[in-house]
Amino acid sequence: MTRKTKQEIQARAATTRRVGWWTGGLILLAVVAVVGYRIWDKPAVPEGPDPSKLIGRWLRPDGGYVLQLSDPGPNGELKAAYFNPQPINVSRAEWKHQAGYLGAFVELRDVNYPGSTYTLAYHSAQDRLVGIYFQAVMKQKFNVEFERTQ
Repeated sequence: MTRKTKQEIQARAATTRRVGWWTGGLILLAVVAVVGYRIWDKPAVPEGPDPSKLIGRWLRPDGGYVLQLSDPGPNGELKAAYFNPQPINVSRAEWKHQAGYLGAFVELRDVNYPGSTYTLAYHSAQDRLVGIYFQAVMKQKFNVEFERTQ
């Protein structure tokens, strides 16, 4: 009986070691999976130019209009102020990457500006904003450029 007991004890010890190895292996696998997920699951870097290039004070030389852009957010948010020469209410401003360009859209809502918009593309070589101004009162589009002043 002593012999059988020794064999049972040895068998139980071997089983316990195997369970311990399996448990340790599963814990190690879980740790590796979590660490791997954290390393590989980084947010995608947006393609295209850096939206901070839009930040600044921009002058439209054909009329002295000023567009001031700041605080581009990660989801296309953009703060904008517009002056002619007094402040004009900006109802919406946003940036986006479009066709390889960094673009800005600004909508004005004020007296004599009932939904007039600027749709602009940033040209890095000239450090200019170039695009279309839609004058809502006259329902006309004009080609425009803005030069950086600050």
